[in-house]
Amino acid sequence: MQRRQALAGLGAFWGGASTGLFPLAARAQGIGVTERAVVLGQSAPFSGGAAQLGLQFHLGAQLHFEAVNAQGGVNGRRIEIQRMDDGYEPERCAANTRQFLADGVFALFGYVGTPTSLAALPLATEARLPFFAPFTGAQALRDPFNPYAIHLRASYFDETAAIVRQVTSVGIKKIAVFHQNDAYGKAGLEGVSRALQPLNLAPLATGTVERNSTEVTQALKAILGAKPEAIVQIGAYKACATFIRLARQQGYAGNFYNVSFVGTQALSEELGALARGVVVSQVMPFPYAPVSPLSGEYLAALKDKRGLSPNYSGMEGFVAAKTFTEALRRAGRALTREAFLAAVQGMRNVNLGGFVLDFGPRKNTGSSFVELTLLTEDGRVRR
Repeated sequence: MQRRQALAGLGAFWGGASTGLFPLAARAQGIGVTERAVVLGQSAPFSGGAAQLGLQFHLGAQLHFEAVNAQGGVNGRRIEIQRMDDGYEPERCAANTRQFLADGVFALFGYVGTPTSLAALPLATEARLPFFAPFTGAQALRDPFNPYAIHLRASYFDETAAIVRQVTSVGIKKIAVFHQNDAYGKAGLEGVSRALQPLNLAPLATGTVERNSTEVTQALKAILGAKPEAIVQIGAYKACATFIRLARQQGYAGNFYNVSFVGTQALSEELGALARGVVVSQVMPFPYAPVSPLSGEYLAALKDKRGLSPNYSGMEGFVAAKTFTEALRRAGRALTREAFLAAVQGMRNVNLGGFVLDFGPRKNTGSSFVELTLLTEDGRVRR
C-alpha cells in the first residue's frame, strides 16, 4: 500500500515522467545555477528492497521545495531536484554521481545509504561539490572532517549509544547484533560495541545479511543459538522484518531494537501485528502529530497530497529541504558553491521549529538528537 501511494505521489510531483535530463540552461551554466533555477542531483533507491527510503525522503523534500517554488523560489530561483535510481548499490550510485557532475548540478542532495554515500563522497569532494544531507549516520562519512559533507542527522554511534543505555538500564546484558554485511552494518556494529565496552560487555553473538537480500537463515541460527535477551538490528526494513518474523515463529520472545535508517513506517507495514514492541531510534522530529511547529508544518504540507501519509523518512527529506532553503537564502543572489558552504557554516543554533541545527567552520553535523520510539501492532508509532 505504501509503495503504491509513494509511486502515485512521485508521479504527481514529477508530472508522471521520469527522464532524469537537465534543462539546457542548467547544463549551459555548468554549476547548476541559472537566473531562474538551482538544480540538485539525488541518487537514491527508488526501486528494490530499500525503495521506500528513497521514495519517502524525496517526497518529503519535494513537499517543502514545492511550497518554496510556489512563492517565487529563493532569491528568484526555483529549486529543482533531478533524481536517479541506484537501487541501493554503490556502483550504480557512483555512475549516477558521475553523470550529475558531467551535467553540472549545483549540489548532491539526499543520498540514501552508507555504502552508496561512501562511493559518491570522494567524487563530490574532488569536484568541490556540496554533499548535502545524506540519509546515513556512518562515522566514515564524518571523520575525518570534510568541508563538503553536510550532515543534518545524529550519527549511528549516537543512536546505538541511546539503544544500549535503554537496554542495559533494565538489566539486560546479553545483546546480539543482526547487521547488514557492508559499511552500514559494520558502522552500527561498531557503535554497539563501543557503547557496551565501558560496561565491560560485548555483543553476545552476531549475524549478517547481504545488502538487498532477505536471506537470514544463517544469521538466525547464529543469534538465536546464543539465547540473547535483546537483538539490535542494523539493516533495511525488509531484511529486519524477515528476521523478526522468523525469530518469533521460532519462539524468540526478547526485544528488537533498530536504528533510524531501517525505515520506521515501512518496517511497521512489513510486520503488521508482529511490530508490537519493536523499538526504533529516531533522529528526526515526530512526524505523526503536530507536537512541534516543524511537525505541524510538515503535516500541513501533506494535507492536500492525496494518497501520501506522514513518516520519518519523509520528515527527514522535509527537514533537509528546509535546511537547504535556509542556507540558499543566506548565501544570497550571487550564488556560488563557496558562498553556500559558508552560509551553512554560519548557521549556529538555528531553530527550524522545535528542531535545532548547529553548524560551524569545523562542525558539519548539525544535530545529535536521538529518541526511542515503540511500534504497535495496529501500525502506530509511540514516543
